[in-house]
Amino acid sequence: MSDVKLTQEELDRLVVKIKRYFDEELGQDIGAFEAQFLIEFFAREVGPAFYNQGLSDAHSLLNEKVEELSYQIQELEKPIL
Repeated sequence: MSDVKLTQEELDRLVVKIKRYFDEELGQDIGAFEAQFLIEFFAREVGPAFYNQGLSDAHSLLNEKVEELSYQIQELEKPIL
């Protein structure tokens, strides 16, 4: 898995959310620099768990759809006389 790459716009939006969370929930004011480091920490340390869960969810959905498609293909079979 490669490192998470965020656009500057995505990073800026996340920084605002982190700063707001710290202010509203913890009553602490943190700067954009600290918020960005926190985002990078979570992306590096916690991100793989979310990534792996996303892969697992995608795998389950794909298996479900393949099974549905298999049934649909079986329904197309013609009877042999």
